[in-house]
Amino acid sequence: MTSTAPLLATADDLLTDQVQRLAAAAGVGLDLARDPTAAMRAWAAAPLVLLGPDLAAELADCAPPRRPAVFVLAPPPIPDLLFRIAVQVGAENLADLPGSDAWLVDLLTDTGDGATEPGMTIGVLGGSGGVGASVFATALAQTLSAAGPTLLVDADPLGAGVDRILGAEAAAGVRWDALTSVTGRLGARALRDSLPRVGDLSVLAWPADRAGSLQPFALREVLSAGARGHHHVVLDLPRHLDNLGEETLSRCQALVLVTTDRVGAVSAAGRVAGRLRDQVGVTRLVVRETGGVGAADVARVLRLPLATRMGSQRGLDEAIDLGAGPLRHARGQLARGVRALAAELGR
Repeated sequence: MTSTAPLLATADDLLTDQVQRLAAAAGVGLDLARDPTAAMRAWAAAPLVLLGPDLAAELADCAPPRRPAVFVLAPPPIPDLLFRIAVQVGAENLADLPGSDAWLVDLLTDTGDGATEPGMTIGVLGGSGGVGASVFATALAQTLSAAGPTLLVDADPLGAGVDRILGAEAAAGVRWDALTSVTGRLGARALRDSLPRVGDLSVLAWPADRAGSLQPFALREVLSAGARGHHHVVLDLPRHLDNLGEETLSRCQALVLVTTDRVGAVSAAGRVAGRLRDQVGVTRLVVRETGGVGAADVARVLRLPLATRMGSQRGLDEAIDLGAGPLRHARGQLARGVRALAAELGR
């Protein structure tokens, strides 16, 4: 049976009191193990393991199975030996208390939210300009949000703006400009509660009056917190990827390449696909058929599996201009296409 409470393994009363106080602030309970035997019994099932230095060496000798979300907690100064023990026990990090109190509250809060398995991160980008990749990313995120909390991230500072496409540019909440200088660990709940939201879809976009630049640490923290706090994270990616964009791709479990079936667009998409081939495990192709060579031939030329094909949809631009979003017509070509892909990607 899976435990829903984080495991605290220590016989140190002072450390126990400290962590219980922080757990109370996070609104979660703790499963306390005061010896290695009790810790081993709860080790695999706990969503999070917090290990005191008094039991760390004994637990390392027990060779517990490797698992994520193991952290060693200790008061400063931390001896060098404890770092080696933390590695032996498979800990992700060694944190000092009280210096890491805020970090631990965020970690416990995320666990209390059920954020034990990160959500799927899906990147969407265009094979060439003007193929509708941002519209498709927005519609895909909107569709996925029907199955659970979803985050749509605008990773293209010079793009059309996913909040505008969604019709949520006036919604209250923070934009990228408030997060580009973020420091420290970003909590999943804090991120989710601060963003503009339409139903179960949270949106992180750029301010309408100015573009910015993505800072590596801020982007990493947003993507990490987003995956912990949402079932899916959909990234609207720029076509021209810098080093940070390449790193962002490595965080995607799936990638969607959008193109039309015109010869020029297919040629450009081929160059983009060549860069992506070795970076993302699963890349799917979406083809907007406009009377060109056809979706099946595009997939053959690009050597990518065809996820869905779509024709032009009358009234789509008008719906977006009116603030009704890309899925105003539930039976339209776009709605059917994103539903097919969402069914394949959903988990």
